[in-house]
Amino acid sequence: MNLTTDPIPRLVRDLAVPASIGFIFNTLFNVVDTWWAGRISTEAQAALSISFPVFFSLIATGSGLSQGATALIANALGSKDLAAARHYAAQAGLLAVVVGVALLGIGWTLAPSLFRLLGAKESYLGMSLAYMNTIRVGSVFFLLQSVLNGGLQAQGDTKTFRNALMVGCLLNVALDPWFLYGGAGMPAMGIAGIALATVLITAGSAAYVFYRLRRTPIGSNWTRADLRPSARAFREIARQGLPASLNMMTVALGIFVITWFVSRFSPEGVAAYGIATRVEQMVLLPTIGLNIATLTLSGQNFGAGRLDRVQATWSTALRYGLGLMVPGGVLLFFVAGCRADAGFLRGSVSDGVHAAGNEATRLRIVDRSLPADRGAQPRVPVPRIHRRAGNSWDLVGDRPGELDRGGGGRLIRGADASSTDRPRSPLIPPVACLTSPRRCASDGSSRP
Repeated sequence: MNLTTDPIPRLVRDLAVPASIGFIFNTLFNVVDTWWAGRISTEAQAALSISFPVFFSLIATGSGLSQGATALIANALGSKDLAAARHYAAQAGLLAVVVGVALLGIGWTLAPSLFRLLGAKESYLGMSLAYMNTIRVGSVFFLLQSVLNGGLQAQGDTKTFRNALMVGCLLNVALDPWFLYGGAGMPAMGIAGIALATVLITAGSAAYVFYRLRRTPIGSNWTRADLRPSARAFREIARQGLPASLNMMTVALGIFVITWFVSRFSPEGVAAYGIATRVEQMVLLPTIGLNIATLTLSGQNFGAGRLDRVQATWSTALRYGLGLMVPGGVLLFFVAGCRADAGFLRGSVSDGVHAAGNEATRLRIVDRSLPADRGAQPRVPVPRIHRRAGNSWDLVGDRPGELDRGGGGRLIRGADASSTDRPRSPLIPPVACLTSPRRCASDGSSRP
């Protein structure tokens, strides 16, 4: 596929469908963990739920770094700068290792206090820490898996990660009970065994994604300069990825606040909240694929100067998102009344029946927000640009360019411009200029 010339609707589908399928298996992975935790007790399920905000913070960091790397790599590929794409791919992996080690230390220090704040104590606190301490050991693997996959996504490959998630889900079905109950030389580890299975599978997935990346043009022939940590590259990746991470961090904060209030009632309530969240995730999965497709196509076409295709990508993803979330909200409303799904996730816990009503209530409330929350928010992250004198725009880390006002929405490269005359203050072009290039005035401001 050619991401800068092929029809946008077909490209969105080709990129989004494999990514969405992969995340279906990722959610099923979590469902398996929840079910086996339910075989221990509702308190064990609550331990997984109370750990989720902390775990989600790790995922948010990895997602932000991945989006930053994808935007920069895709932009470089769109502008035919293979050397820059290769450099960003290597630097993103190094940054993931640095951040992963830092998060390991931070999480080890703060997690006990956070869990106590959420009402965990005695055996409840012990199970929460046993699970989260094991997960934290794999912090680097979680970040590497996301960031290395960003390099593949920037090239239009969403199938490799899909395959890794599918195999990982199947392996989890086998490893969870083995590590939980022991056998064949493996001691019974309880809830820590569920976490260990997750870490080992993630490490294997990261190794597979790295292997696939090394077989691509941006993953081969790395030089010493590519493998030497670069503060400038780290800043550019962070500048692109930090807003996305903070966006997801607000979700983690919201989950933390909700969990705190629910924990005032009982561990059963926390378990119910965690179960309902996993059911809700199943409906939201297609929008993750749309976001990945939007990011990849916007990055490459922005790098190629095709702002008209950036606009087409955004509007196509918006239509698909609304078309999926409206019926998805209706489906979630009716699923909430079915106790079969809740009974399955509760496993054999006898007191789990008290959670069913809470699960149904939450699902029937959140179904109304799906179209506005997800369907109307396709993300179009593009590399930041600097405003220059006159009508020209300069991409950070790229060549100077000039916005063509002829209506084609192309970014014309200025061959005679110098990168030394960049002003220090960055400026993002108005959103209207990205979504409708014809509405850009000559001074870069939007116009009716």
